[in-house]
Amino acid sequence: MEPSNELLDDPGALRERLAAEGYLYFKRFLPVEAVLAGRRSILSRLAAEGLLDPGRDLMEGVLRGDLLEAAAAESEGHRPLRRMKAGAFRPDLARANSEIERVVYGPELQAFYDRLFGEPALHFDFTWLRVMGPGYGTPTHCDWVYMGRGSTELLTCWVPYGEVPLEVGGLMVLERSHLQAERIRPYLDKDVDTYCENRPADVKRVKEEGGWSFPGWLTKNPQQLPDKFQARWLTCRHWEPGDFITFSMRMIHGSLDNASDRLRISTDVRYQPASQPADERWVGPNPPAHGRAGKRGRIC
Repeated sequence: MEPSNELLDDPGALRERLAAEGYLYFKRFLPVEAVLAGRRSILSRLAAEGLLDPGRDLMEGVLRGDLLEAAAAESEGHRPLRRMKAGAFRPDLARANSEIERVVYGPELQAFYDRLFGEPALHFDFTWLRVMGPGYGTPTHCDWVYMGRGSTELLTCWVPYGEVPLEVGGLMVLERSHLQAERIRPYLDKDVDTYCENRPADVKRVKEEGGWSFPGWLTKNPQQLPDKFQARWLTCRHWEPGDFITFSMRMIHGSLDNASDRLRISTDVRYQPASQPADERWVGPNPPAHGRAGKRGRIC
């Protein structure tokens, strides 16, 4: 990925690069001490749950030995690590967490998005936090299918908490894939929380049981996409505390596998122009998220 730090004082140039490349990546933009405080807050909670190796420094974020063995066994069996409590989506760890809120909703990012949009920016009230242990990365997808009921100018902001070299498994984006959105239009037209009212199985799975209409993934095999789109997977060789990347809702992305013994901690939050409508699932004092209140029926 190419950093855009040199354009920070030129919002017009940032908008041009975002339109052309689909992402903006910045090195050491956020206060390092604030990011590391956020990391400590998450790892302290995980240590209290008994998930970390007590013989290692807390800030290393190393899993307990038996959990590492379980992760290795799951990887050998070609099964995702999702069942492990420490290796999954953990938004609960971001709730009432002032250290995380200081990073993702602090003055630096708020001012950045105000300038980028050329007007006051609004952020969603839901904080996505991931604690990814050893195992497979996140399947490739576009964020639009999870939060596409509001502004078309909505952007993702991804922040790593700590050092993330390649073996720990950071974010990857498919080069300029946002410019080929029409090729995956049937996928982008979907909404994981929308169901067909005239299909009993859909009603049961989504409305009654609170599930999704489809998993949301574009593919679980990212190796197929470079040839299909004539594009490269882009990533950062070594993410550092203070780095962040923002990208389009239509950018195909995922994460590399975590081949280390450490946890990869990250948040992904959303910003948009405040003057535009926001997806009702992610705003307010208690956002419904993907719960039953966020489901929407239609005739198919």
